[in-house]
Amino acid sequence: MYSVKKNIDIIIKNGIVVTVDDKNTIIKNGAVAIKNSKIIDVDTNQQVLNKYFSKKIIDAKGKIVMPGFVNAHTHLAMTIFRGMVDDTVLSDWLYKYIFPAEQKWINPQTVKTGTELSMLEMVHSGTTCFNDMYYYQDVTAEVAKNVGMRGIINEGLIDFPVANSKNPQQGLDYSKMLLKKYENDDLISVGLGAHSCFSCSEDLLKDAHKLAVDNNTIFHIHVAESEWELKTTIKKIGLTPVQYLNKLGVLTQNSVFAHGVWLNDIDISLLAEKNVGIVHNPECNMKISSGIAPIPKLLDKGVKVGLGTDGVASNNNLSMIQELHTMALLHKVNSMNPTVIPAEQAVRIATMGSAKVLGKDKEIGSIEIGKNADIIIIDTQNAHTTPIYNVYSIIAYSLYGNEVTDVIINGKEIMRDNKILTIDESKVINDAKIVSEKIENDIL
Repeated sequence: MYSVKKNIDIIIKNGIVVTVDDKNTIIKNGAVAIKNSKIIDVDTNQQVLNKYFSKKIIDAKGKIVMPGFVNAHTHLAMTIFRGMVDDTVLSDWLYKYIFPAEQKWINPQTVKTGTELSMLEMVHSGTTCFNDMYYYQDVTAEVAKNVGMRGIINEGLIDFPVANSKNPQQGLDYSKMLLKKYENDDLISVGLGAHSCFSCSEDLLKDAHKLAVDNNTIFHIHVAESEWELKTTIKKIGLTPVQYLNKLGVLTQNSVFAHGVWLNDIDISLLAEKNVGIVHNPECNMKISSGIAPIPKLLDKGVKVGLGTDGVASNNNLSMIQELHTMALLHKVNSMNPTVIPAEQAVRIATMGSAKVLGKDKEIGSIEIGKNADIIIIDTQNAHTTPIYNVYSIIAYSLYGNEVTDVIINGKEIMRDNKILTIDESKVINDAKIVSEKIENDIL
């Protein structure tokens, strides 16, 4: 027995602790100790309660305690365009609808409103870290910090004039400002976000990548998302998007490629050789009929794979629980092999997989001593989560996404008993409705 208990910030007790560590350890009657934003212990109830005391004890009896989900590719402010245009191909979706709408409607205020709405949705469905590419990312960062959300912000870099920059150099300068401002922030990191091969010049791609490398951060870009993109790049350059980027020298371990649907064997070998990360976005790819990314083949070749929702204008939600569910089922039917991406692997891809792709696996993605305390608690006292023979099966195949009751990010309670503590939910929803009504009246 321990004679003197150490006073700490939070104890989570009585939970089914799914650690997602290297051994996939599960502690059926477990507890987690948190102090100064870090996980300082994870063990059985008896061991943790014998060693620590806290005025804040969360009883997770009958609940799953696990690392928060890491959404490795999204466009948060685009929630204001949710459902504005559906059921169309990617090229039309972008050039006929989204790009024009962004030119007219994206400004600091709409980015604030859209990002706040995204924060509500992400927290309620258990996301604790995001990787966002969009405009006015300083606003996105401010909203995230107000909510208490961890994230990587990437200002969208593109060849033509957009909401926050008249030319690529302005976008790069803005990114440099962000890098300096958030250099030592405990929640916000800054990446470099080039839109795509077809919308960025060679110089812009090289400059963005160099800035990312020089600042030890990620280079985030859409790659091989559609057959149209593949054919356009081959026709224009004579290479696939991956091979073109390799020629430019931007395939490195800090590169984060969203989608990776249209990849051949040479592309996959290059991704593995250069240690590039791929972010799978199955629901968006299905909805726009972009295709099915060869995720099982990428995993077999040792390519880093994470999971993202993309933006809600093309998904149309931000639930990582739904996304990992879709991923697991999609690749089973696509391969006609029910053993492909089993539940345990699907959960790992949505947590540690995404963290590794983003270069954050030493900090987040699992419940381990020394890592940041980014933890979610999931209620299992429901008909659809009973019985529990395999906890991974429940997470991957049974959850709807609204079972998350508590969210802790960086050791701070963000949601308790289904209520977000850091932001006025009703005001955010009302503000978003006002913006959408203006857009709808303009369209009509």
